[in-house]
Amino acid sequence: MFYCLKFQMTIKFDSILDEADGFGRYQIALLFLMSIPRITIPCHFLMNNFIAAIPSHHCNISSLDADGILGNLSREERLTVSIPVQEDGTLASCHMFSHPQFHLLSNSSSSPSEVAVVECQNGWEYDNSTFISTLATQFDLVCDRRGLAKTSATILFLGVMTGAVFFGVLCDKYGRRSMLLLSYVLAIVFSVASAFSSTFIMYATFRFLTGFALTGITNISFVLNVEWVDTKHRTFIGVFSSVSWTLGNMLLAGFAYLCTDWRMLIITATSPILLATATWWWIPESARWLITNGKAETAYKYLQKCATFNKRKDFTSIVKPESLSTVSTLVPQGHSYTYLDLVKTPQLRRLTLFTGIVWYGVASTYYGISLNITGFGLNLYLTHFIYSAIEVPAKILCYYSLNNVGRRVTQSGTLVLTGFCILINIITPTEYWTFRTVIAVLGKGLSEASFTAVFLYTTELYPTVMRQNGLGYTSFMARLAASICPLIMLLVDMWILLPEIIFCTVAIFSGLIALLLPETQNARLPETIEDIEQGIRKTKANRQNAFTLVCYIVSFCLPYLVCFLILKFTIICFITERDLSISQQRIRVPSL
Repeated sequence: MFYCLKFQMTIKFDSILDEADGFGRYQIALLFLMSIPRITIPCHFLMNNFIAAIPSHHCNISSLDADGILGNLSREERLTVSIPVQEDGTLASCHMFSHPQFHLLSNSSSSPSEVAVVECQNGWEYDNSTFISTLATQFDLVCDRRGLAKTSATILFLGVMTGAVFFGVLCDKYGRRSMLLLSYVLAIVFSVASAFSSTFIMYATFRFLTGFALTGITNISFVLNVEWVDTKHRTFIGVFSSVSWTLGNMLLAGFAYLCTDWRMLIITATSPILLATATWWWIPESARWLITNGKAETAYKYLQKCATFNKRKDFTSIVKPESLSTVSTLVPQGHSYTYLDLVKTPQLRRLTLFTGIVWYGVASTYYGISLNITGFGLNLYLTHFIYSAIEVPAKILCYYSLNNVGRRVTQSGTLVLTGFCILINIITPTEYWTFRTVIAVLGKGLSEASFTAVFLYTTELYPTVMRQNGLGYTSFMARLAASICPLIMLLVDMWILLPEIIFCTVAIFSGLIALLLPETQNARLPETIEDIEQGIRKTKANRQNAFTLVCYIVSFCLPYLVCFLILKFTIICFITERDLSISQQRIRVPSL
């Protein structure tokens, strides 16, 4: 009898939403309102490509001219006698001569000689032709502090990761709408504070808090869109609500081109949230959440507004407030769901494990590609714009794939194909520049398609009572991957192919795991945990044995095997390279 009542509840709400029109002007307006703040999300997430850029630099040589001995020399001559030249003919970035080497001004044809060099004594001088100011120039994040520039991206994503947990709990407890306003206010305050930071520690702290606030905007806006639309149009809303991400990503290239000072770029990128805050009053609370939390009267008011806006004049005569009260009584009252509920029951625990792995893989490959845009042979702004523009056709193809192929195959296919694109570029010689560029753009598009699919897929997988908790957990896994990506890129100094091999392995591995998730195409959104336990059990009963066993073996053994081979080969290469080049580490001064 209980399961019959539960089934009735699911049908009941969708029927009520249909009476108010589950896809009309109200849903389109909500989609537009939720797109405004989402524009700023990619700007902040990928801003490090610009604000953390390290321009050409060399030591400040003022200490060598303490007595005015360089006063009669031109700028080029001063650099010649003060800064050693590297093997590629450029000035050393982190070293200077301990004393001026005036003999280098002569046309001496003597053989190269070793001279004493020291680390920079009075800071650095930077090339400001591209950027007026970056984090590197502001806080001297060069030479032995060079890694801090990339680490600043990790700090942001650590904040996003923490915020995912925080907002996931509070959104399911206090509602979507109030937490969305809190996200808006915190994002504005912390972003502006980070832009006026006077030290790197201060900047890192406020950047962490900015990421903390931004994750609320990301998750809540998407959930609100999906929970207000009917089953037939969830794919449309899920895919095209992410167009705002692509728009923001493309705008970032223009913002960065116009704002070459890192402080102004942060403020400019945050400005859409001001407009979003002004329009917050028009955003409705989720009727699904209100019903499942026993607030039927408030839910009915929002459904009335929806019906009125969609010109459904007969809504009040067909749907009465008592019908919502009946729906709400079918959900256990007084129970506060937490993250522990994600692992208490077997099917939801299985779902939690697999979605966490998939989200980690999706974010790892996307940010692994997006945060490394220097290998295109084009300027930084154009490269970023191309990487952003490719997301548009990727979303369109993703939309048709989700509708015709299904969620599970689309999710798995885009991840595995992204991994193979990375693999192709690993084994393709660098002289095939055009081919490598095409594959890189294709991989970027596929990685965006996988990110578009995973948001919709995950929202459909988790029940209403746990949906924000589920998205909070998966977002946590995604931001964990995003925070690790900049650190993985630092491994290029150990072995140039190591980061790409790691991203490739993770993409294929998570793509295989996605095949173990249930299909949700044209299925009604689950409302309770019991929906998950019964629904997955029925759909999985006849097709899990051999396939699941093979996927488990491949998925769990492949990463360990690949990591072992990578580690072994890396150690061999590293030791060999060190032994061969140890005598070439000192800077040589060529004779002129």
